[in-house]
Amino acid sequence: MRYGAGPEVLRDVTFVLESGSFTFLTGLSGAGKTTLLKLIYLGEPPSRGLITLFGHDMATARRGDFPAIRRRIGVVFQDFRLLPHLSAFDNVALPLKLAGRHEGDYEHDVEELLSWVGLGDRMHAKPATLSGGEQQRIAIARAVVARPDLLIADEPTGNVDAEIGGRLIRLFGELNRLGTTVLIATHDRALIESGRAKEMRLVDGRLVELRSAGRP
Repeated sequence: MRYGAGPEVLRDVTFVLESGSFTFLTGLSGAGKTTLLKLIYLGEPPSRGLITLFGHDMATARRGDFPAIRRRIGVVFQDFRLLPHLSAFDNVALPLKLAGRHEGDYEHDVEELLSWVGLGDRMHAKPATLSGGEQQRIAIARAVVARPDLLIADEPTGNVDAEIGGRLIRLFGELNRLGTTVLIATHDRALIESGRAKEMRLVDGRLVELRSAGRP
């Protein structure tokens, strides 16, 4: 992957995320972690090489198939990407609404998830009235509410305290036990050491596996 005429940010990166696996993606700032996540959730096309998602070769997949593939992926962005005109509840519920579900069918699930991330009393608040840590928790809740096949999170505990961070990782672990494949990009060594998950590290645009798979 390269941007414009610049040098390759990622090169010769080859790996497989096994279904149901839990993996930490690590590396120094600027190593290419966010870029690699963008490639996986189809936010950017690769400059060269192949990406296969859920059995689909993305180089030959029809553009009309992309929305259905993306709906199988939950993403926690570093910049949250909440819709400012929607409440915390409606931001979290958005993937379910887009999937055609009726509010009466998911209202309890959304409220329960908001309580789990410590925001049960802020479900009607708009993003502008929430702190950065609160917005991050809303973004995480939105990413996991539909129980995606693949969950991608970019520094998901960067703006929360240790207690909330531990609660969020338990949430990711529970989703993983239910079958969701989890990939978390993080600098947090304490977070990484708290689990027995696979660790992949980016060094100068190349991928190195440091630790074999396990359960968080």
